[in-house]
Amino acid sequence: MQKAVHAGAEPQAPALSERQRRHLRGLAHSLKPVIRVGGAGLTPGVLAETARALTDHELIKVKAPAGDHEVRDELFRTLAQLTGSALVHRIGNVAVLYRAREEPPRILIPDA
Repeated sequence: MQKAVHAGAEPQAPALSERQRRHLRGLAHSLKPVIRVGGAGLTPGVLAETARALTDHELIKVKAPAGDHEVRDELFRTLAQLTGSALVHRIGNVAVLYRAREEPPRILIPDA
């Protein structure tokens, strides 16, 4: 089982419609994973780097170690929850996370 680190109040993830998810999946297609979760799971360093990457890029790919897909899915859900991001898509051991910037947003998504 992966370790989860809780850091204070958890930010709210944006609610996305299926149309918005499709748009973001298309934008993420050419991205390479910028965060790689190691065998230690969700460490404070992984959480901090993920939050920084979301602030810088808004849309990122995260790669987790291969293994049990239920554990991997839970890891991605927990990472999204702790960083206040939306889990846009998951395929294999790669997930796409999205969190809009406060000002100015770099990625414009269609209305719901």
